[in-house]
Amino acid sequence: MEMPLSLSKRGAKSMTRIEAEKIYRSTVKRLLAFVYVNFLTSWDTETEAPAGAMELEGRQFSTLAEIEYEIQTAPEFCEAVEQLYEERESLDPVLKHEIQEQHKEIDKMKRIPKEEFAAYRELLAKAYPAYVDAKQNNKYEDFAPVLEKIVEYNRRLMGWLEKEDRKGYDVLLDMYEPGSTQKEYDEFFDLLKKEIVPLAQQVDKIDLPYDFGFGELEYDVERQKQFCEYMRDVMCVDRNYSIMMESEHPFTTGFGTDDIRITNHYYPNAFVSSIFSAIHESGHGLYMAQCDKALNDTLSGDGASMAMHESQSRFYENMIGRSPAFWEAHYGKLKETFPEQLKGVSEEAFVHFINQAKFSFIRTEADELTYPLHIMLRYDIEKKLMEGDLHVNELPSYWNSLFKEYFGLVPETDSDGVLQDVHWASGDFGYFPTYALGSAYAAQFYHKMSSDFDIDQALRSGTTEEINRWLKEKVHRFGASKYPKEILEYATGETFNPRYYVDYLTEKYTKLYKL
Repeated sequence: MEMPLSLSKRGAKSMTRIEAEKIYRSTVKRLLAFVYVNFLTSWDTETEAPAGAMELEGRQFSTLAEIEYEIQTAPEFCEAVEQLYEERESLDPVLKHEIQEQHKEIDKMKRIPKEEFAAYRELLAKAYPAYVDAKQNNKYEDFAPVLEKIVEYNRRLMGWLEKEDRKGYDVLLDMYEPGSTQKEYDEFFDLLKKEIVPLAQQVDKIDLPYDFGFGELEYDVERQKQFCEYMRDVMCVDRNYSIMMESEHPFTTGFGTDDIRITNHYYPNAFVSSIFSAIHESGHGLYMAQCDKALNDTLSGDGASMAMHESQSRFYENMIGRSPAFWEAHYGKLKETFPEQLKGVSEEAFVHFINQAKFSFIRTEADELTYPLHIMLRYDIEKKLMEGDLHVNELPSYWNSLFKEYFGLVPETDSDGVLQDVHWASGDFGYFPTYALGSAYAAQFYHKMSSDFDIDQALRSGTTEEINRWLKEKVHRFGASKYPKEILEYATGETFNPRYYVDYLTEKYTKLYKL
C-alpha cells in the first residue's frame, strides 16, 4: 500500500515556501470544483434525479472520485503541503489550520486504495435509491446486501486509517468530530443514562392536561409549505442565496455562503414535523451563510464539525423554536394559516403540545428529552457492527430488541425501525453521536447567550436577528478554520461541560410537567 512520504525522509527541500503556497492554492481551487460537483450531484440524487439514472450516475461518480483522488494525492501537492506543514508556525492562522488538516487528509487518502475509494463512491450512489425504495416498501431484505457492502468497506477503512493512538471505531468518530473517542462518548452517554433516562421514564408516564387532538387533524401540505417559508423569513435566511425543496429525509447542503439548499418533508397528519424541520435545517443554513465570505475560496468554509453543525440546528429548533417567547410572536400567523384546525386552541396548549415528551419510534420526530436515547441506541449498534459482533442480517431484530429495552416499545415495521434513517445508506458511521454532542454544545451556547442579552425579549421582536448576530460573531464566522473545541471555548469562555445540557433538560421538563 502506498504510504505518505515526508520531506524528512527525502532530504533537501525541492521547493520554496512561495512555490509551495502557489501549488497549494491552485490545487485547492481544483479541489473546490470537485466539492461543488459532488454537492450538486448529491443534491440532484436526493431530490430530482429519476431512480433509473442511478446506475449511469454511479459510474460517473466513480470516475470523478478517481480524478479527485489523483489530485489530492499528486506528489507535487503532497510535497507542497509537507513543505508548508514544516513551516506551519509562520503561516497565518487560517492557512495553518488548513495545512494541518490537509496533512492529515493526505495521509488518510494515501492509506486508502484508489480503486476501493472509487468503487465505494459508486456504491453510495446506488445505495440511496435502494434505501428509499426499501423504506417506502418496508423491505429491509432488499437493502441489506447493499448495506453489508457499506459496512464491510467501513471496517476495512478503520484498518487502513488506524494509528497507534487511534484504532477501531475511534477512527470513524474522529472523522465527524475531530479528536473525539469512544471513551469520551461513553462517559458522555453514561451521564445521560444516569440523569436523563430516569427523568424521561418518569415524564413518559404523565399526560399533560390539554386536548392535543388538533395535532392529528389533516393540514394542507401547500399551506404547510407557505408557513415553512414564513419561518425561513423569521430566521432571516436570505432567499437570494437559499432554496427549500422536498426529499424523503430533510437535509441541508450547499457550497460556500451563497448557495444553500434545504429540503423538507410534509405529512398531512403531522403538521409540526415540517415546521421544526424547516427551523432545524435553516439553523444549518444560517451557519453556512454566516461564515466569513473570505473562506469561500478555501477548504475552511462551512462548519467546524458535524457536532458543531448540529449544535446550531438543534439550538434553533429546540431552544429557540420551542420556546414560549418565540410563539408569542408567531402563533397568530400559524392560526391564520390553519384557522379551522387550530380554532379554540390556545397558545399555551400549542406550546405544551410541541414540548411534550413521550417515547416514540422516529428519531427525527422525537422530543428534546427522549431524543438522546435514540442516539444512544444507534451508537450502541454502530459499535457492535464495526467491531464485527453484529451482522447486517441481524440488524432488524437487534434494533427491535434494543428499542424495547430503551423505550419499552417495539416498531411494527422496519420502516419505523432500522430503516428510518438515511445515514447508514450514506456510509456515515460515526456520525450519529454528534447529534447528542451537538445538543450539549447548544445548551452551553444558550447558557452563555442568556448572560449576554435577554433572548426572550429578542424573540418577541419577530425575528431571530439578534440571536443570529451573536452566533455569527461567536461561532459562525470561523467556519472550519478552527477546531470545534476552540470555537466552543471562545464563545462560552469554558471547555466542554455536559452539565449545561443535563441541567437545561432537567429544569425545562421539571417545570413543564410540574415534577
